Parts: sequence; C-alpha cells; structure tokens
Amino acid sequence: MNYSKINNLTGWACFIVALATYILTLEPSVSFWDAGEFIASAYKMQVVHQPGAPLFLMIQRFFSLLAGGDVTKIAYFMNLGSAVASAATILFLFWTITALAKKSIIAAGEVISTSKLVTIMGAGAVGALAYTFSDSFWFSAVESEVYALSSLFTAIVFWAILKWEAHADEPRADKWLLFIAYIMGLSIGIHLLNLLTIPALAFVYYFKKTNKATTGGIIKTFFIGILILAVIQYGIIQYLVSIGAYFDLFFVNTLGLGFGTGVIAFAIIVIGALVYGIKYSIKHQRKVLNLALLSTVLIIFGYGSFAMIIIRAKAKTNLNNSNPDNAFSFLGYLNREQYGDRPLLFGPNYNSEKIGLKEGKTLYRKGDTNYEVSGKKTDYEYDRLTPFPRMYSDDERHINFYKEMVGLDETKFPNLVDNVSFLFKYQIGNMYMRYFMWNFVGRQNDDQGQGSLYEGQWLSGVKPIDALMLGNQENLPPTIVDSNAYNRFFFLPLIIGILGAIWHFKRNQKDAGIIGLLFFFTGIAIVLYLNQKPLEPRERDYAYAGSFYAFAIWIGFGVLAIREWLAKVVNPTNAAVGATVVGLFVAPIIMAAQGWDDHDRSDKMVAHDIAIDYLESCAPNAILFTYGDNDTYPLWYAQEVENIRPDIRLVNLSLFDTDWYIDGMKRKQNESAPLPISMKPSQYVQGVRDVMYYQDYKIDGSVELKTIVDLLLSENDADKVPLQNGTKENFIPTKNFKITVNPADVLKAGVVSAENAGKIAPAVEWTFNKGYVTKGTLAMLDILAHNNWERPIYFASTVPSEQFNGLDNYLYSEGMALRLLPLQVDSAASDRSDLVNTPVLYNNLMNKFKWGNVKNASYLDTQSQDDISIFTNLFNTSISSLIKEGKTAEAKKVAARYFEVMPERFYGMRSMMGRYFMAENLYLLNDITKANAIIESSADFIQKELTYLADVSKSKNRFVGGQNVQLGMSFLNQMAQTAALHKQTKLSTKLQNQFNALEARFAMYFPQE
Repeated sequence: MNYSKINNLTGWACFIVALATYILTLEPSVSFWDAGEFIASAYKMQVVHQPGAPLFLMIQRFFSLLAGGDVTKIAYFMNLGSAVASAATILFLFWTITALAKKSIIAAGEVISTSKLVTIMGAGAVGALAYTFSDSFWFSAVESEVYALSSLFTAIVFWAILKWEAHADEPRADKWLLFIAYIMGLSIGIHLLNLLTIPALAFVYYFKKTNKATTGGIIKTFFIGILILAVIQYGIIQYLVSIGAYFDLFFVNTLGLGFGTGVIAFAIIVIGALVYGIKYSIKHQRKVLNLALLSTVLIIFGYGSFAMIIIRAKAKTNLNNSNPDNAFSFLGYLNREQYGDRPLLFGPNYNSEKIGLKEGKTLYRKGDTNYEVSGKKTDYEYDRLTPFPRMYSDDERHINFYKEMVGLDETKFPNLVDNVSFLFKYQIGNMYMRYFMWNFVGRQNDDQGQGSLYEGQWLSGVKPIDALMLGNQENLPPTIVDSNAYNRFFFLPLIIGILGAIWHFKRNQKDAGIIGLLFFFTGIAIVLYLNQKPLEPRERDYAYAGSFYAFAIWIGFGVLAIREWLAKVVNPTNAAVGATVVGLFVAPIIMAAQGWDDHDRSDKMVAHDIAIDYLESCAPNAILFTYGDNDTYPLWYAQEVENIRPDIRLVNLSLFDTDWYIDGMKRKQNESAPLPISMKPSQYVQGVRDVMYYQDYKIDGSVELKTIVDLLLSENDADKVPLQNGTKENFIPTKNFKITVNPADVLKAGVVSAENAGKIAPAVEWTFNKGYVTKGTLAMLDILAHNNWERPIYFASTVPSEQFNGLDNYLYSEGMALRLLPLQVDSAASDRSDLVNTPVLYNNLMNKFKWGNVKNASYLDTQSQDDISIFTNLFNTSISSLIKEGKTAEAKKVAARYFEVMPERFYGMRSMMGRYFMAENLYLLNDITKANAIIESSADFIQKELTYLADVSKSKNRFVGGQNVQLGMSFLNQMAQTAALHKQTKLSTKLQNQFNALEARFAMYFPQE
C-alpha cells in the first residue's frame, strides 16, 4: 500500500474517531449564549448580530433539513453540523501534520521506509487526536456556533498552502493559491479568524520561491503578509462597502435616483476594473498581478455570501439585527458599530478626564426618498493620554480591578509600564495563558475565572508545582474535586508539544517558524487586538482555538522527537511504534479520559427547558422584557423553531435603544400583535431622542405617564430645554410617575382575579430610578402608557433591577418572570422576594415547568449551575409564600417536587445558600430529618471550602477568597442559630464549634474590635 493511500485512510480514521466523539457528546438541543440566535436565524434565514455569519447560517440550514420536519430535532442536527465540521478539521489537521513531518524526515526522492511511515502517521494521529480532545475545540464542536466551521476553513487554508508548496514547481500549481483565496472569501461569511493565517501563508510562499532566505527578505515578507491581511480586512471587507455606500449617497441625494443605484454603479466600475486588470495582466504576462487580481475576484465572490444579509433584511424577518437593508446600515453592520471602539496604540487611561467632544464623520440613515444626516460620530477628548492603553475603561468595577491587579493607588496615572504590566498579568496571563494551560496542562474547575486562585485556574495534578502557583493544595474543596472540569494532564501534552517544537526548530527552522507565526497570530495577536476589559461575562477561550491548533501540530512532532531518542536504543520500526504509543498515551488518551465528563452534553436540556419556563411563566399574549443573551436567545429559539408560545412578544431591553429594533416591535411577529407604541418612526430614528435628561421642575405629586410620554414626544420648543451646542432636547420634569387604574378594565382583562379586586390600587405610582430617559426607556414608557392593561406585562427574573425603571413594588413573581400588577403596595413586604402571585407560581412549578434534566445530566456548565440556583430560589419562594398563607399541604408538595427534580450536589456558595433556605422551610414544615441533613451537608461543604481557602491564604501570606469566606462564615453562624431555634441542640453545638475553629483560622485577616 503506497504512502498516499495510507495517509488518506489514517486521516479518515482520525475523522471517524473525532466524529464519533462529538456525536456521543453532542448537546441534543439548543445551548446557551449565541447558539439560540444562530439556530433560530439559520432555520428561517434571519439576520444575526453584527458582523453576521451568512454562510454559516446557510450551511446550518442545510443540516436542519436532516430533521425531516421534526422541529424538536432542528437544533440537534444543526449541532451535528458543528460536529461534522470539527471532525473534518481534525482530518485536515492530520494531513497538515503528516505533510510537515514528511518534509522534515524524508529527503527528496527518498523511498519511505516502514519505520518512517509509522513515524509520520503516528505524528499525525497524535497531534490530530490531541486537538480532538482539547478543551476549547471540543466545547465548540458539540453546539451550533461559528467556531467549529471557522476552524475547518482555517484548517483547509493551511493544508492547501502545503499542497501548493508540494506542487509549486509544477504547471498550474497556482490553482491552490486561488483555491485559498476563495476559501478565505467564503470564511468571511463565517468568522474573520481565518484571515489571521495570512502572515504564515506569506512565509510559505516566500521560502518556496526564494533560494536563500535573507533577513531583509524575511522582514519584507512579514510586512507584506500584514499588508495583505489589512487589504482584505479593511480594503475589501470594509472600504469596498464604504465606497459603495458613498456612491449611493451621491446617486440618491445628488442625482435623485433610487436607493441602491449608486451601489450598482460602483459594482459595475469594480467589475470592469477587475476585468480590465486581468486582461492586461494576461496580455503583458504579469503573472503576480494576474494572481493578485484573480485572488481578489475570488475573495469578493466568497464575500458575496453577505448578499443574504441584505436580502433577508429587506424581508423584515422577526430577527433582523441592525436592519442592514441599505448601504449605510449594512456598512455599520459590518463595522460592528453597535459594539463601539477600543483604543489600541494610543488613548486614555481609566482616570483620564473627559474635557470635550470631538466630532468625526457624518452619519447617515435611510429616509423616505433620500439619505438623511443622523448626526456626527463623536469621540471624547481627554486631558491626558497614554501609549498602548490597556486600562481604559472608566466603569467603576473595572477601575477597582485594574488597581488591584497592578497595585495602583488613587492618585496614580498609569504609565506605559503599568499598562504593559496589566497586559501580561491579565490580558495574556489570565485571558490567554490560562486557557492555553487548560487545554494542555489541566484545569481546576469550570467556575468563571476572574484572576482568583480558586476559580477557573489551570491545574496540572502535580501538587508541588500546583502549590507554587495556587498555594497549598493538600485539602482541595468540593468545588474542585467534585467538578467535572477537574482535569489533570500532569503537563504531559504540554511537554510533548514543547519537545516537538524544539525538534522542529532544530530540523526545519523555516517550517517551525511558520507554525510559530501561526501560533502567535491566532493567539497573542488576538489578545493585543481585542484589548479586553476585565470581568468578561463568559470565558473567551474559543477565540484562541487557532493557536491551540498550531500547538497541536507540535504535539504531533513530539512523536518525531521521541522516536529519534528511542532509535538510539531499539531498531527504527520499534522506535516509531513506541514513540506513537507514548505520544497517544501522554496526549490524546489522557485528554480524552479526563475531559469526557465535562464535555458530555448528551443529556443536558437546560437551555431548552429554561426557555420554555420563561415563556410558560407568562399569561397569553404577554409582553416579556428580557435583557441578556441567556434570557433571550434560547427564547428566540423556542419561538422561532419549535413554535412554543408564539403569542408572547419578547422585548430585549439591551436592543431597545435602537430604531430598527423598535421598528420590529411595531410589526406583527408570529402570533403576537404589534406592541402598543404610539411613537412615529420620525420620533425615534437614529440621532433623534437618543437620550433625554431629567430637570427637576419641583412638581408636586405624581404625573400621569401619558403626559410624560407626550412631553417627551413633543415637537414644541416650549417643551424642550436648550443644550450647550445650541440645539433643544426633550426632558423629564419629574421622576414621580403614575398610571391611573380603572378596576373594571383590570378585572375584565383578567389581570387581577375577582377575589383580589379589593387589592387593586387606584393608581400605579412610582419614582423613576434614573436621571435620564433613553430611546428604549421611552419606548417602554410608551407601551406602559398605552397598553391599558390589555396585554400582560412581565420582566424576566434575570433582568437587572435598575431596568425595572422604579416599578419594583408592582412586580410579582409568577415563576421565571415578574408580572406587573396594579395592586396596592404591600407595606409588609420587606423585599422583592415577598411579592409573589402564589397560586400562579405554584401551578407553574408543579405542572408547567421543565427542569433540563439537571438532576441526572452528565455535565452541567456554569450557566446551568447558576440556573439551578434560580430554580431553587423559586421553590423556596413558593414554599415560603404558601406557608405564610397557611397552605402547608401545598408547601409540602412543592418541597417534594424540589427533591424530585433538583440535584443534591453543591455547585458553589450560591447553591449552598439556596439549600440552606430550603432547610429553613423544611423546619417550618416540621420535616426535621431532611432539614438537619441539608444543614449538615451544607456545613460540611462550607468547612471544606473554607479550610482550603485558609490553607491557601496561609501559604500565600495573604487573604484569599474573602467573599466566599465571609459568606461561608455568615451562613455557618446562621445555621447554628437556626438549628438552636428549632431545638436541634446537638447539631447547633457542632456547627458552633465548626464556626469557632474556622473563625480562629481567619482571625489574623480581620481587624480586632
């Protein structure tokens, strides 16, 4: 059997292993974060968040057809699409490694011996399978996200450049370069990460085309690679569209032609110029020019997948982010203008003072017959700037983080050294190297890591080394040892990768340098470009999967290094077999064994079921205000794909400040009628009423909300206040609002039951909680003023309280949502948890809600763990409310339901708190045995967690885990008091002794009173 056939068969064997792995661990339905939006959008060809992923959506739509019309299987088959793409990535990675390995150990014209054949195949298998089981890549492989398909296109491009290199001296070899250009163009419709391979590709071309590499040539090639990357990233992706937009502006506003005519004219010019250029290059035998122009054409062809975005935006789909239906909105969509800018080379520090506003380019929006000016792009001017700003956010939480991380006092203005220190400590250390170590060294747990020593850190399993990094590791707590993500690789994959890299640099410095460049540009370069703020809402390791891909190549090369060493003591064939076996055990096998349990999502349904719970918490035809990704995207999926509760109108408050989103809310969607928004488009278009401020006019009493809305929408100059720039803007003269309530309307609509008619308030009166009104807040007030209680109004329970706009006293829990009810303010309610619509909540918990299999799922991610705490709080709220109402029998049923569907395991201090409050309720229900058991297990959890933190604090000579220590001590003391209150003297004494012992261990860190 020849080399080519063996290479192909072994590669496909790796593909089958990878595909089987990903299918066995595949999430059966929607997952958290962006997947819900992607699945819903792919299913109906809708427009996702900026900058879009049209090709990804179209490919996923193909996989949805495999469901055969069963909408409950749509998500599974789209997830399968990611699994297939990921397995194909492994296939191309295998072929890449074997191509590089063959170059390194087989001379031109040499007959491949059995030992070298085994070595090459072994290197490919070890490297490819190591990446198969790497943490970050595996995570993306089992859900419908762009990163799996993006990785495939990256793998194809790098494999293709090696194919070109192998055939570069043959006629028509440049077809591989044109293939690469087209694949890159297509990849723009998935994710831009693929473009970061360009500098590495440039060096493959340079080293092949030059007989003797020089320092000058290397430097020149590096900058040419950067230039090509910039031309595609900015010239083609952005400026091509930007120039087209300004052509359209001229044709529409100056020549009076229709929208899009300028774009067509510009397209004709571009096509004509490219055709002329290609003909010219052929006529004059300009080979490089011809190759560049043909590559440009193919990149643009691939980029053409974005036509789908404009076409579907014009169709006004339900999900239509940014409504990019014209040249300028499409340009803003591509430029990610929704997310703002971050300084890179020069800019402010967090304590730079804003001293003014600087106007930039003119912004345009589409009007009825022409483009209208919507304002100017503005940037703040600062009193002081710094080179290479890394600590630029003025968010108070971020400022505190900067100071603690770098050790800055209140008066210090960070200099270049301080910013570089933050770069290495946080942006590289915590947000890249930590992820790298997860993949090739091991992982502590899957808690969100924000720089602490006990949450989401890397951990090897070699305790002396771990102790140097993380402190005393002798008494590891449940949050580590019970975590599925407690993975210990003992540095073995890292070591074999380093051995492979060293061997590679010794044997073939050029190729090793190319892999190193790929490693850098898909890792550290992204860190430098993103310039991330601290306290990200989720881990970002998926962004660096390309870097881990490059390192997996070196893991494969580790087999070559081991084989070379073994060949000194055994015959070459045995050395090759031995090196392959060693490589398999120290990388893919240990990674698979340790990582399987924290990547097996095959029985997890949390995102799917909690979406149903949010929707089923609402009465028919409700309006449900949501806020974040995870209380919105899964719900979009449930409605758009499975057609669950299509009568409910979801309103994401994070998007409500945009005109295009308000437009969508004024249209019918699914079975939901348009929202009662009285505003006309001209009153809320981009640049109009973006923000309106409060000025206290000392008005007595509360003002009717309709009056406030009318004032904010008034075009009368008398109803506006002058601004510093000479313009006038609407404002709010009071924060005291009211909605007068007609009890007959409320009862007729079923908002309040007849038995509670006496509790109906004559007016809903509240104090607005902000000093300004944004466009989205105005839209919400408009809805409240004109709804007339006809449609039930809810806020998702996860919406931040400041987004309630002061309505807190009228929001009653009915499950995963809080309902706005016009009831008299309950003066006895001590906090929000006392406002409960008990019968509805009871019915939802007992009859409607689904629980995502949280009790028996093989693995629950951190978001699912947080949702368990939310579920537990609902059970506790229901039981407490039923007890207060004297409904003990129902309360016991709810408690029984809790134990039936919720896990006993503690996922952290938050879940411990929920369990403790359950114990309090059980004492009140006279279930002493279960209450005592929960108290004892909770105390044991606290004991182990705090013992670990005490050990770490002592070994590090500083107080570690302060918040958890304070929470644990507080609840342990509370447990002792609760046990004593319920006459559990022995238990109370035991708990008090535990408290005293732990208090003694932490006494040195607390000031003595």
